[in-house]
Amino acid sequence: MKLPLGYRYAATYAGIRKVEKDDVALIVPDQPARAAAVFTRNVVQAAPVKLAKQNLKISKGKVSGVLINAGNANCATRTGERVALASCRALAKALKTRPEYIFPASTGVIGVELDVKLLTAPFPELVEQLDAGNFQSVAEAMMTTDTRPKIASEEVQFADGTVRVAGMTKGAGMIHPNMATTLGFVMTDAVADAEDLEEILRPAIERSFNSLTIDGDTSTNDTVLLLASGASKVKPSDKERKVLQEVVTWVMESLAEQIAADGEGARKLIVVRALGFKTREDARKIARAIANSPLVKTAIAGSDPNWGRILVAAGYAGVDFDPNSIDIEMQRVLVCRGGLAANYDENELKQKLDESEVRIRIVNKKGGKGDARFFTCDLTEGYIQINGSYRT
Repeated sequence: MKLPLGYRYAATYAGIRKVEKDDVALIVPDQPARAAAVFTRNVVQAAPVKLAKQNLKISKGKVSGVLINAGNANCATRTGERVALASCRALAKALKTRPEYIFPASTGVIGVELDVKLLTAPFPELVEQLDAGNFQSVAEAMMTTDTRPKIASEEVQFADGTVRVAGMTKGAGMIHPNMATTLGFVMTDAVADAEDLEEILRPAIERSFNSLTIDGDTSTNDTVLLLASGASKVKPSDKERKVLQEVVTWVMESLAEQIAADGEGARKLIVVRALGFKTREDARKIARAIANSPLVKTAIAGSDPNWGRILVAAGYAGVDFDPNSIDIEMQRVLVCRGGLAANYDENELKQKLDESEVRIRIVNKKGGKGDARFFTCDLTEGYIQINGSYRT
């Protein structure tokens, strides 16, 4: 994995989790990086989300350190804002920078007070441990119900040299667009200002984290941050910046797909594609409704080619279409033609639905050019088991 230049990483166990597993981590650019971020649209927002927004505004899109903790969301507590502010001040002192240049992010249980001393005590050790080789350690430290870390990277050759992009994310449940519930950090070593990064991030989010759903719940801590260190000394031209946007999108799509594949209790990744609708937004509504449907997700869990559930979900998505113009494919097998059952071998399709990745394709033959894709997973008894005992 080729990582972007100009970043160091560190992670350690601070005692926030009940189990002894790294729960505090840092991402530190060698020089203040330019930054853009998107956050949850939930009205209930965690203290670190509020402070991260404020800090980015005050610093005019500059970040000298990213502070991540797992095991406690620092949300809906009496001391949340004080804890977030005190931890940013303490880390700024350790890094010899300004508090508003610190970007905080938390994940974990909501409504439990976070002891600021647990969070800040490891800072001297973490700063000492900062190293470019600790990327994976940070990805592992921010996991909660995830079963595996989620990382991705790409590189692209421009006229003035090579630019690298790498990202890490966490998330397995409480995931739904607006922004999809997760923490995500994407780094590049390109030279870019905050405005450039905003233009790159917004469309990339729509094609990745906002095209992802596990259970229809939007969390209080959702955060995706895009950083540019400038360490490659390569400033993309206007044309190259569009290429960089595509590369960032590839990385973020990979991260979103990994989240869907690791959904709580999931055994199968489901990719829903909607094509031929009047607009892209119409296609997104259709794909989202299918991806969100518990009946579709449980059918896939049981390898049941129940295409009627897919058609029903499309029908309540709030998009006007003629059901007689709809074709549906499951695992590239045509199961519905013109809104009616197609001829296919059900036993053969059931075997294909046993695979770890399931593709659903719904096409409106009398629509337009609207095209969208959503990532989700099957819904199993494991989801209930995990969420029935999350706090205990």
